[in-house]
Amino acid sequence: MARSNGMLPPKLELRTAKDLDKCYGCGVNNPLGLKLKFTWDGSVARAEFVPGEYHQGWPGLVHGGIIATLLDEAMGYVTWFKGLECVTAKLEVRIRCTVPVGSQLVITGSLVNESRRLLSVGAMVAYKDGKIVAEGTGTMYVAGKNRHS
Repeated sequence: MARSNGMLPPKLELRTAKDLDKCYGCGVNNPLGLKLKFTWDGSVARAEFVPGEYHQGWPGLVHGGIIATLLDEAMGYVTWFKGLECVTAKLEVRIRCTVPVGSQLVITGSLVNESRRLLSVGAMVAYKDGKIVAEGTGTMYVAGKNRHS
């Protein structure tokens, strides 16, 4: 795939063997991170999260960027569980309602479409009772095979 200047894009190489535990979304050794723990049932990545006071934007309400991060992380885990190393190429987010700090949230993600170098993924954040908080779609660029799955 050529760029408009006629040059090929640089090869993307992910260093997943080092510092994976520092990921903002799921890293267990990131003191500022969300520490999400995703499970996989073969088609859906799922995690639960309770945002705290350090995740707020307006007083008492979770920052929209945190909601977007939850969606992005779910999409990333779908690709990880599929055995691929990917980076987000495009992310679209629709926030349906405000989220009070301390709410119990369920985050899910699943594959929508797959091609050789791009995957379309969808994700959702909902309250425990099923009410949808936010939905997202993303395009994930495949950098290589996952050596950790």
